Amino acid sequence: MPTATTATPRETVERFLRASADNAWDDLADLYAPDSVIELPFAPPGVPKRFEGREGHRARFKAVAPARRFTKVDSVVLRQTEDPEVIVAEYDLHGTMVRSGRPFVFSYIMVIRVRDGLIVHSRDYGDNLAGAEFRDEITEVLSRNSAE
Repeated sequence: MPTATTATPRETVERFLRASADNAWDDLADLYAPDSVIELPFAPPGVPKRFEGREGHRARFKAVAPARRFTKVDSVVLRQTEDPEVIVAEYDLHGTMVRSGRPFVFSYIMVIRVRDGLIVHSRDYGDNLAGAEFRDEITEVLSRNSAE
């Protein structure tokens, strides 16, 4: 079970980006505090605007994983804020949809609060228009997983 570390907020976010690009879902979930919160203020219809808890994040990451495969992260800009716990991350996440093989690039901005080396809160702003193009493939995988 992951525990708090002495990693700086920047180091934690850099690990987050590596784990995302590597499709390392357990490693990614382990970067979150047990009671962490992810907020999606501009979530599209049908997608919750709030997710809570490391194990809930882990389950969500793994549920969507069969639909898409990430290949790299680039255009990364990490901005320190006046609050030493908060980093703003801007990046592009590249990958392919598993079923169709179609490539994608999703652009994100995240406001991430890190405490004791673990993400305790994030507000994630993604490119919903780019994601909408692939929603049918993601929904298909989620429907299959829930039926099993």
